[in-house]
Amino acid sequence: MPVVSVSNLHYSYPPLVDGQPPASVLRGVDLEIARGEFVSIMGPTGVGKTTLCLALNGIVPQSTGGIFRGDVEVCGMNTKHTPVATLAATVGIVFQDPESQFFNMTVEDEVAFGAESLGVPPAEIVERVDWALETVGMAEYCRRSPLQLSGGQKQRVAIASILAMYPRVLVLDEPTSGLDPVGKADVFRVVRGLKQRHDVTIVMVEQNAEQIAEFSDRVIVLNEGVVALDGAPRDVFARAELMAEIGLAIPQVSELAMLHNRAFGTEFSFLDVDEAAAGLLGELERSL
Repeated sequence: MPVVSVSNLHYSYPPLVDGQPPASVLRGVDLEIARGEFVSIMGPTGVGKTTLCLALNGIVPQSTGGIFRGDVEVCGMNTKHTPVATLAATVGIVFQDPESQFFNMTVEDEVAFGAESLGVPPAEIVERVDWALETVGMAEYCRRSPLQLSGGQKQRVAIASILAMYPRVLVLDEPTSGLDPVGKADVFRVVRGLKQRHDVTIVMVEQNAEQIAEFSDRVIVLNEGVVALDGAPRDVFARAELMAEIGLAIPQVSELAMLHNRAFGTEFSFLDVDEAAAGLLGELERSL
């Protein structure tokens, strides 16, 4: 059984002004995610990426209202009918702005907050906090205020606060947005470690094609409220023309492969620089 199952999901937000029609966002989304998968979601602004994330833990539609059709099931729980508080023990969400999730004076207290809300015994909370901070590489900052940290460090604390709740599914909504290259690298390093060592199912909204190619098992592209592409990074980024029509970038080396194929009739498919170097060098040696 898949960990996440989305069937014919339609959703429209309530109108901002009385008398206007609801704002349609999702228009028939179908997808399944297996346990332990790292799935990246791409798409232009306004296609419903964040809405889909919020539907995974019931905030949509339970807190937002609006018109909701279809079904979303996570670990066998239907998110329309299961309380958000119950789903929070299974599905953890990290948003773009980590400061919007901070409530406490120290990193340690911040990470403990979610587990405390679930009624976890105090002794176990201490163990969970220590483990979560160690996992994201922030144990030495446990006594510091979250507001005194860098952008990447704040995002790592936000991830730790969710990890301390022991979620089976971790949803990250553009967690590297606005971060410098060092901060981006910090976040992706943590997320990769979670997948490799803790078998957490990861759903990440992200637009950085190079990092998606490096870390993801699968890429889902949303466009106009539906799934336009769904497959391994190599297969999705090979659809360069469609990605360009949608308005999304592909890795530069994938674009290089596409241009080389057009010019020389080759069938290259590159995802990283090492692949590109090996492929082009091999072709050069064969031509000599």
